[in-house]
Amino acid sequence: MTSGLQRRLLLLLLVPLFLLTALNAWFDYRLAGSAAVQQDRHLLGLVPMLADSVIARGATDASPPELLTAPPVEEFLNDRPGLAAFAVLGLDGDVLVGDRWLDGPLPSMREPEFSSEEHEGVTYRIVSQRMNTTAGELVVRLADGSDTRQQWLHQIWLKVVLPNVVLVITAFFAVNWAVRRALRPLYELKEAVERRSPRDLSALDPQASPDEVRPLVLSLNRLFDLVNAQAESQARFVADAAHQLRTPLAGLQAQVEAWAQTVNRSGQADWRDRSASTGENLAVQGSAEITLSAEQINKLRSAARRTSQLANQLLALSRADARSSHTLPMQRVDLQQLCEVLLENYLDAATAKGIDLGLDAAPVHVTGHEWLLRELMGNLVDNAIKYTPSGGRVTLRCGVGSTGAQGVAQPYLEVEDDGPGIPAGERLRVLERFYRVPGSVGEGNGLGLAIAKEIARVHQSFLRIESGSAGRGLRISLWLPA
Repeated sequence: MTSGLQRRLLLLLLVPLFLLTALNAWFDYRLAGSAAVQQDRHLLGLVPMLADSVIARGATDASPPELLTAPPVEEFLNDRPGLAAFAVLGLDGDVLVGDRWLDGPLPSMREPEFSSEEHEGVTYRIVSQRMNTTAGELVVRLADGSDTRQQWLHQIWLKVVLPNVVLVITAFFAVNWAVRRALRPLYELKEAVERRSPRDLSALDPQASPDEVRPLVLSLNRLFDLVNAQAESQARFVADAAHQLRTPLAGLQAQVEAWAQTVNRSGQADWRDRSASTGENLAVQGSAEITLSAEQINKLRSAARRTSQLANQLLALSRADARSSHTLPMQRVDLQQLCEVLLENYLDAATAKGIDLGLDAAPVHVTGHEWLLRELMGNLVDNAIKYTPSGGRVTLRCGVGSTGAQGVAQPYLEVEDDGPGIPAGERLRVLERFYRVPGSVGEGNGLGLAIAKEIARVHQSFLRIESGSAGRGLRISLWLPA
């Protein structure tokens, strides 16, 4: 859109400039032609004076005449040194007096004749006429090398075309610079919209745009408000649904856990469901006896755990993805203490699976949302314990290190394991919601890394997924702003 607008502005400004340049060249030519007409009249007025300047020398016709130059002719010759010439020719074409190069065909009639001839690089305007003199009938010629029209035609590239070309080229760059300068607010608006994250729906500043662009900015702000309202409505719906599901799911999971412990001790469970309905026309219908094995109870317990985990993760995702997270005040967070608390929380689960859960933490503080960082690290540690086989190692790290080509020191959080890892081609896709790597063992909803990604975005950072030590396992790190 902007390039098309710039092209149209350049055409609208440069095309009239080209036309004015051509019109200027035409006027120059017409002015040169008018000056040339005046010069022709001047030459024609000097011809009779030159004829009157011819004086017969001898008594015989064979004697060459003498020339007593009239003052106007003398002035004409002196004012144009090297650019004026004259000649008096006999009827046989011989030059009797004057410049020899002015020989040539004689006029056939007594009317003056004009011609143009080039001599030694100069184009002369020549007038020839048969005149009666004291020496008889002769041909008188005057040549003027300063003729305006002839000089204009001869030096058209140097005096007209070249300056106009330079003018047009200079004007092109000047106009192009001016158009770009004038359209800079529009470019800045375009770049500001392009640099935005899809989730950044904050309003643009209308005062930073010129009057012509301000209606577009206001329309964009209205669109951002509508999309933001819709996104917040969806986030509230997910959060409310997940929150409402937590209580019944927690009760269901508690009952299934208690039931599973009984089944694991006895090997099976008898569930006697005696139901009766009350009413005038209803009676006791009987009873149904259902016997469930330990394997079936354990499957039911796994399903209850997974459903409860899904509800908790949906709630955490909606909280991390909510637009209000940007407006919540950030606090000073002790990353070392955060890692120590997570180690205590997950130590039992790691020990039960035979995994060595370790901590490599250095004192470091950052500004952020503590509950979100705890949720992020909890998801990473939970995934590491879940997918690392028995006998493996999982390490929590925090500290200050340097990353990137500039080597700027930044605080970081990191979880590393020596499990199966994630193929390089899948490391971006695992950050998508509800995506799991094909062939993954264990249970999961595909939301853990998606939640971690949202939390990293809230902290103006991103997750870095790499292979673990010696190319084995997986290392996921979060580098926070210094």
